[in-house]
Amino acid sequence: MIPAREEADRIAHAVESARAPGVDIIVADAGSQDATRERAQAAGARVIGSEPGRARQLRAGAAAAAAETEALLFLHADTELPSGWADAVRGALADPAVAGGAFAFRFAEHGAALRLVEWGVRVRLRLARLPYGDQALFVRRSVLEAIGGVPQAPIMEDLDLVRAIKRQGRLALLPAAAVTSARRYLEGGVLRTVLRNTGALLGFALGLDRARIAAWYRR
Repeated sequence: MIPAREEADRIAHAVESARAPGVDIIVADAGSQDATRERAQAAGARVIGSEPGRARQLRAGAAAAAAETEALLFLHADTELPSGWADAVRGALADPAVAGGAFAFRFAEHGAALRLVEWGVRVRLRLARLPYGDQALFVRRSVLEAIGGVPQAPIMEDLDLVRAIKRQGRLALLPAAAVTSARRYLEGGVLRTVLRNTGALLGFALGLDRARIAAWYRR
């Protein structure tokens, strides 16, 4: 499922990348005033309304999924899944010890600074096995129910979800890359964005109040 708000320029690409046999694509739209809803529907998604906030949107999308859905995948609106993604997820979940997982990470844009960020992500994955939400996290439905659904937080709910998944079983890190837009890095400056992300991660690791982290991060 895809949380979205004012993503008319990107949502169709995300939806089209997720199309696969037997896959129900849900876009949880948080009140977009542009053509996000219409373009998502035209691309083949089922669109539902949601309160703003990515954690709320993810929870709404999970609740809207069919009861027989065995696994859920959370995709950012500016990210595209790799070819064959559905078979890769099914293959990972064929191992009963696997509770969920994520894809590798790559930017759609090019540039030396962005390649360095990609290298940093590979190091983080190797050392901490800690993927972020822009790596298309997926989880067994039974695991999501066991942890009480998508964790609700104003920021970094993806890390809460990863930690909860890892408590339930193994986290599979797939070699194919989800390709995401570098727009935040290009708009805010690569170095500044990296430092801001690192500061937020440090606050998360120290257990600081999440609302305070969110307020600092979005300044």
